[in-house]
Amino acid sequence: MEEQLEERRIRVRCAQLSPRIGDAEGNLEAIETELRLAVEDGVGLLVLPELATSGYALTPQEAREVALTADAPIFRRWLGLLEGSGTTAVLGFCERDPADSKAGSDSADVVYNSAVLLTAGAEPVVYRKLHLWDTEKLVFTPGSAAPPIVQTPVGAVGVVICYDIEFPELPRTLALAGAEIVAVPTNWPRRRRPEGEHPHEVVHAMAAAQASGIVIACCDRSGPERGVDWTEGTAIIGADGWPVGRLDGGHRLDAELALIPAAERRRISERNDLFGDRRPEFYRLGT
Repeated sequence: MEEQLEERRIRVRCAQLSPRIGDAEGNLEAIETELRLAVEDGVGLLVLPELATSGYALTPQEAREVALTADAPIFRRWLGLLEGSGTTAVLGFCERDPADSKAGSDSADVVYNSAVLLTAGAEPVVYRKLHLWDTEKLVFTPGSAAPPIVQTPVGAVGVVICYDIEFPELPRTLALAGAEIVAVPTNWPRRRRPEGEHPHEVVHAMAAAQASGIVIACCDRSGPERGVDWTEGTAIIGADGWPVGRLDGGHRLDAELALIPAAERRRISERNDLFGDRRPEFYRLGT
């Protein structure tokens, strides 16, 4: 008799905010509004944009002024809002590390493009973006640690940021390590594309989701900022590689997804398994 595989249903939401440079208070209020609403609506995973606390096109000085530490009181406050709920939240923020200040005056200027994962009953988990895009390299220092995977009420959630998703090794590594869902706070600058086509970044995410049988939730931003327009390409992608969910008429994209055990979702035909068919001894990745 075949073993019955348990299916879990989860609700994922991406809220495409418009953070403003110089309005830290307003940005934090907008984030808190989304956290409260997600709890009220029974959302399992809420993903907000990259650098949601600060805005994106920062000067180095502005970044230092608005940077938060991983133990910032606001994160504790937000954890309090999630207490007793099944909601997990992932959002981008500009980070400074007090340890860098102790290391010397040069290190005191270091800031990171980071994301924090908040889930009730646990400490905040911070990830620092590994792959910096264009002018980010003038402002931020790249991270030096692998993306985390956190056990949450909705499952094992991995975290990457924006440009990271365009490196196929990263979501694949997370999936191999047990991630069921990858949360991707993003700020995607608008690029030209043929009529009717998905943005490049969404194509990357769709391919990564299908190749590893994982859910990927990408939350972009809106609102022009210092001459930059955004793709507004927020997408929630099922483990089969296809975008799911619908906009609520505003800036929130919601999706109900079924999460089935890895053994089932990676068995793509009677004789094929996404991971079982791998032959890594023949793969030659550059270092």
